Amino acid sequence: MRFAGRGELEGGRAAAVQRSAPRLYVLDGLRIIAALMVVMFHYVSLRGGWGQDTSDIFPELKPFARYGWLGVEVFFLISGFVICMSTWGRTLGDFVMSRVSRVYPAYWVAIGLTTLIVSLWPQVRQVHSYDDVLTNLTMLQTGFGVWDVDGVYWTLFVELKFYVLFAAVVATGVTYRKCVLFCALWTVVAMTATQVDSKLLTMWAMPLYAPYFVAGIAFYLMYRYRPTALLWGIAGLSLLLAQHHLTKRVADNSTHDIAVWPARLIVLAAFVIMALIAVGACNKIQWRWLSTAGALTYPLYLLHQYIGMTVIYALREKLPPYVLVFGLIVAMMGAAWLLHRLVERPMGSWLRKVMRSSMDEMRRHSPAGKAAGAARVTDSAPAIVPEPQRLRAYGPAEPDRVGAGRPDGT
Repeated sequence: MRFAGRGELEGGRAAAVQRSAPRLYVLDGLRIIAALMVVMFHYVSLRGGWGQDTSDIFPELKPFARYGWLGVEVFFLISGFVICMSTWGRTLGDFVMSRVSRVYPAYWVAIGLTTLIVSLWPQVRQVHSYDDVLTNLTMLQTGFGVWDVDGVYWTLFVELKFYVLFAAVVATGVTYRKCVLFCALWTVVAMTATQVDSKLLTMWAMPLYAPYFVAGIAFYLMYRYRPTALLWGIAGLSLLLAQHHLTKRVADNSTHDIAVWPARLIVLAAFVIMALIAVGACNKIQWRWLSTAGALTYPLYLLHQYIGMTVIYALREKLPPYVLVFGLIVAMMGAAWLLHRLVERPMGSWLRKVMRSSMDEMRRHSPAGKAAGAARVTDSAPAIVPEPQRLRAYGPAEPDRVGAGRPDGT
């Protein structure tokens, strides 16, 4: 799939561009790096399956791995860029089909595999309730206060909320101006959420993570059109707000007092990389293998934590720690590849087909669809004309006028 071509601003509109921009393989590379950061955090920094503080097990590696949770923030930054890009020119129905077919197939299988592993070997984690497992299948469990089958699933609910919020833009047609207004409004609401005692507002405004999504949108607008002072201002403000929240995020992800400055540098580096992507500095990176690596990111993220910790518990006395960790990462990437090829691709394709059929049916029965259908029936009816003209057949240059497309005209 090619990424959207750039356009020049003309009265707020993009001029038509015939050439397509090169695929941003660097985004795939950034995604797999973010995923591996999270994996290293869980395998090296947490007690998990080791049953003890890992500072003695990985004295050289843990000082770096303890900041691996920042891979989640990098994911959110990339998500703002990619979601804005992928919704341009699409309908709300297209957006829903794309997201559901992308996030659910691998997720459902990962829930089943994780539940099976922790049920058979509950030494590290246990299944609290199989009713909770069923609720997890909706991906809405966090909203209902239900335990996650795997610890990483909380981030998926954050992503879903971003999709719901951005759907308001998609429903009315994604434009440059609407994206800028969306970024401004979300930033204001996120700021307000930190000052009022409202769980509902905080849940939807997501003040800790909003700056990353907003910056990602601004960076995509730079890439699609051109960098402007306004867009740099949005990205710069988002960076400052992200830095503001890092003290809390570092405290939440560590059991000891650790320095905040490494986290600040990592977030700054992520913003700089996205800025380079936005100005086209990374377009020459055309390493095709990065697309394969990027495709493994989501399945790897879904599978690695509780299953990996259980494997660590089982093998920690049998293998050297570094061999176990890096061997497990390789094994998990292999499992991610299988999940991608055997589940994500075929099941995602099937789900898109089923949803497209459902969307078409809904359009047919909508007021606009019925009106379009009635108009076509009227167009196909014979006109009331004198008998000789009514009997005249269409010539080769005058084909049947009854449309063969869908009721929505596509």
